[in-house]
Formats: sequence, C-alpha cells, structure tokens
Amino acid sequence: MQYDVIIIGGGSAGCVLATRLSEDPGRSVLLLEAGPDYSEFEQWPAELREGTSQDASTPGGPFNWSYQAIGTDRQPEPMHIARGRVMGGSVAVNGQVFLRGLPEDYDSWAEQGNDQWAYQHVLPFFRKLEIDADMHDDFHGSDGPIPVVRAPRDAWHPFQHSFARACADLGYPEDPDMNHPSSEGFGPAPMNNPAGIRMSSALAYLSSARHRLNLTIRGNVVARRILFDDGSTSSPRAVDVEAESGGEVFTVEGGEIVVCASGIASPQLLMLSGIGPADHLSDLGIPVVRDLQGVGQNLRDHPLVYVDSALHHDYLPVDFSGSRIQTLLRYTTGGSTTRNDMHVYVNNVASGPSPLGSGPGAEQPMLRMTCILQNADSAGELRLASVDPHDKPLIDYRYLRSEWDRERLRESVRLCRRILDQPSFAGISAGPLSPTAAELESDDALDDWLLRNVFTTFHTSGSCRMGPAGDSLAVVDQYCRVHGVSNLRVVDISICPNVVRANTNATAIMIAERAAGWIGNGN
Repeated sequence: MQYDVIIIGGGSAGCVLATRLSEDPGRSVLLLEAGPDYSEFEQWPAELREGTSQDASTPGGPFNWSYQAIGTDRQPEPMHIARGRVMGGSVAVNGQVFLRGLPEDYDSWAEQGNDQWAYQHVLPFFRKLEIDADMHDDFHGSDGPIPVVRAPRDAWHPFQHSFARACADLGYPEDPDMNHPSSEGFGPAPMNNPAGIRMSSALAYLSSARHRLNLTIRGNVVARRILFDDGSTSSPRAVDVEAESGGEVFTVEGGEIVVCASGIASPQLLMLSGIGPADHLSDLGIPVVRDLQGVGQNLRDHPLVYVDSALHHDYLPVDFSGSRIQTLLRYTTGGSTTRNDMHVYVNNVASGPSPLGSGPGAEQPMLRMTCILQNADSAGELRLASVDPHDKPLIDYRYLRSEWDRERLRESVRLCRRILDQPSFAGISAGPLSPTAAELESDDALDDWLLRNVFTTFHTSGSCRMGPAGDSLAVVDQYCRVHGVSNLRVVDISICPNVVRANTNATAIMIAERAAGWIGNGN
C-alpha cells in the first residue's frame, strides 16, 4: 500500500503532523515510531504519565534512546543524553516547562532568509496549540490541545518562596506571564502538566485522531533509511522508507516523506540515506544522494551548570516528591545585546554525595540551582559512527569554546551564590558544595570548573537548519523541504537556525502546526 504521507518519528512534531494531516479524510497518513505506542491512557507506564517522575530518563531505560555525547575535552566521561523512545517522544520523559521563546528568536530566523517564520507569522500557531488556564488575551490560546498551567503561589515549595523573595530583593521584576512577548524577571514557569500529568503530544493531539480510518499508527518500527527513485543526484525523489520491526526489514511507499525524528535522529537518518556531507558519507561507503554540508552541523543546545549548596542542619524538607520546577528567573547578562540570555531556577528536588562518606545511603538532599545559557555562541557537530542504523551517532557539543559563553556562565554562577546568601535562604542554605569557595575565587578556576561540569538541557537543535539555497549550511528551505530533493521534508527542532531562548517543546509543536498547512496544501 502507498500512503500519501509517511511521518517518521512520533515525538512532539510527528504526533501533531499526524493529527493535523489526517483531518483530511482523503489523505492517508502513516506514523512510524521506534518506541512503543500506548493507545489508551490507562496503559501509559507511571514514569511517562506522572510529571514528577524522572525515571524514564534513567540511562538504559526502556523509553530512553540513551545517547552519549562529548561536552568538553575536560570531561572524563561522556554525557548521558536522555531522549524519549516512545510515542510522544522526548516530551513523554521531559520536565514539562512550556516556554515559547522570544519574538526576537523567530524574527532572527526571518532575517536569515526565512520570512515565513517571523514572530507575527508564528504567534497564531502558538495560540492555536494551547489552552492557557491563567492568561486570557491576544497572545494566548483558549481552545488548543496543549493545556498550559502555572503553580499557584500557595502551592509553591518553600525553596520557591525563598527564591522569589531573593530575586525581588536583588531588584529583578516580577513576571506573571513568561510567554508574553515582553517577559523578563522572575515568576511561575508555564508548564504542560495539569494535575501532575505529563501532557505529551501523543496524549494531547494523537488520542483524538486514533479512530480515523485514514491514519495508521505503528510503534516499535525503526526507520533505517529513506530510498529514492534512482541513483541520480540531479533530482532524486524520495519514494520509500526502509524500516525494521521485530527483526523483519521491509519497505513502505509514500507520496511524501516527513522526518520528525529530533535534533539528533533526523540528521542521522538523512546521512544514513545518503544526504549529508559527501566526504563523510563516502568515507563510510554510503552512496551520496545529495551533498548537503549542513547535515549534522550547527548543533545547538543550552549548556547548563548546577550550583549546589548543603542544606542547613536544622532545615526539615517539607516535600521532596513534588514538581522539580515551579518558578524561573530570566534576565539579560551584563554586556549582552540579546535579551533574556540566561535562565536560573532553584530545584525542589536534588541530592548528592554526602560529605560523611560513600556507599549505600550516602546520597543526601541538597539545595540545587540551575544556570542555563540561552544563546550560546558555541556550536557542535553530529556524525555517523557507522552505516548501522542501530549504532548511536557521534555527538560533540563543543560547549563553552567561546569566551563570551564562559563569561556569562561565570556571572550566573556567582549570581546564584548571591541569591543563596540572601536573608530569605537563612536557615536553608549552609554554604557551597559545588563550585567550592576556592573554585569561585578566580575566573580561571571557575572556568576550569565550568568546563568540567557543564551539562545539557536536552534542547538539541539546528542540525538540519533551514535557510535559502545560497546558505552553505542550509538543509531545508523555509517550507521544510530538503534542498535538492523532492518529496522529502524535515519538520522538528533540527530545522531551527539557532535554538530559541526557551525550552524547545512548545517551539517543536508550533513548527509542526505551521508546516502542516504547507504539506496539506502541497506547498
């Protein structure tokens, strides 16, 4: 059977596309997901359903791709990169912060030759995708599939009250709506977890479309590569997907093939299919279908570091089992020309090695703050490890190679210490654990600590960036069509020219909502 559209990847974007495109009963749609598919809410495992659980991100877990990556050359071990391997994708295992990004983020995409992605064009799709329980104005949606909520102040953990008071004492403005275009300061984080349920796009979108006769949903199917009509490199046309399930390899024919596999798996699949840097593909013996140098390049993320403090010996935690994130501070670093380029928050739940020793029971609760750099200068690279689609790609984020990136993170770490030294944290914070007082003394010592401890926010973007044909690193045009190839698109956060100054789930869903109209109309 030939499907009109084959969607590869059942994550945030894939579930949205499958839902929107199958609204036309005359269009047949096939959605393929490498992980399992749970068609009923009652079937969802607790670690996916419950927003307070982080168990699904455990390395080697059944719903986790468990990628590994290089952060910096000073780190002795590779970083663990948790990505969701289940219908719903990474939003089925994530932290549920539902930030949109700033208007300037999308306007910068337009300035790079993608005028259809200016903020004025994407705002209607942000409104379309959400139902905001708290905000009711021209910037927010009231009847979309994704519920957006904020923890009311009387439900905040004591850490959050202390954090908000400290931010106010340091002069930061209070911000009740972080998805407003002029947002800045501290306030409740918008979340997509009403009643503590992690609302993935599989739950919010796909559940309403499962009954449609023109929509076929298949879990536990790994896409191995995309096949083309002939060996010609002049105008190749995508026609089939070679897939694998239960040890059987087969092909499925599609009128149009849309890759929605993430900032990591999308470039991997393109390269396995012969689309990417010709020299790299040739080295691996992969026939080159289209030489696109940008595939796997421009790898963008939000590098973060944790600032840990010991808890005061008299402090009795009220609750260490609830939501990890409730409030957030967004501010502009000193000397920066880009707004809100740093995010800081205090975690409700954190633990670390006890200073009393190691071994079973040595983990103890601690006070942890998180600093996240939003528009890093440094960019990384993704390459294939082999021609085997089961082998994980080689990922090198190349964090903090820019002095400007290190300067801003140094400032943020020291701000965290100032916050924890405020009167509101008296009786809670008992002094620094990491970085230590010695590591905070000089820029060189703090830089060394940053390079050893920097980690990912799991917001990998940009590895199939969009741009006009004259852009040497552009992989897709602004309508998500792969340059030089027909019947093939990429629709996920890999197409972002740069990662937005926000968590990426809302943007991934918006991208799919925006692209659904073009695909549906044949643009």
